[in-house]
Amino acid sequence: MKQQEIRANFDRDTITVYQAYNAKIGKPAIKNNRFEPPFSFQRMTWIKPSYLWLMERSNWGTKSNQDYILGIKIKREYWEKALSMGILTHPDKEIYANGWEWEQQFSRAKVHIQWDPERNLKGGKLQERSIQVGISRHLIEEYNEKWISEIVDLTPLTKKINQLRKQGKYKEAKRLLPSEKIYPLEKEIETKIGIR
Repeated sequence: MKQQEIRANFDRDTITVYQAYNAKIGKPAIKNNRFEPPFSFQRMTWIKPSYLWLMERSNWGTKSNQDYILGIKIKREYWEKALSMGILTHPDKEIYANGWEWEQQFSRAKVHIQWDPERNLKGGKLQERSIQVGISRHLIEEYNEKWISEIVDLTPLTKKINQLRKQGKYKEAKRLLPSEKIYPLEKEIETKIGIR
């Protein structure tokens, strides 16, 4: 297994990414399959194809303003477009000639790419790293209007899995996790975003 590789729940047309919000943002998004104010269209929004990574970030939907767990199905063509536009959040020496080159690209980037340690059901860090994709305010309207195919409420499922975890029933909890497998990409995009 590669150290940095995208694992995701996807089908022929869409990939599911995850975000956590409060009820004021989450409920309308689920109802209308799109985001509406008070969702901010003026700052970067981060999407994550790893369910367990978002669970770590939101503490299983128990952190303040992160109690609605959304599974956002976006069209694969736009996901791949975002990745092809992405610039890493750090000057990886295997990708950028020097720090100055990275800084120039990063300052103009509409998409940011960050790799963080993947998590297991118990919250422990794994050696593999999971991708986060930051969509800047220059693309958020397009993300909302064109990329999104469906927004699914995963809050009840998340609560159920978390309850099983708390009871030490990890096998049962694992069976309920969204199925994630390696997402195939063109070599050019893999190299650009640091898959290795």
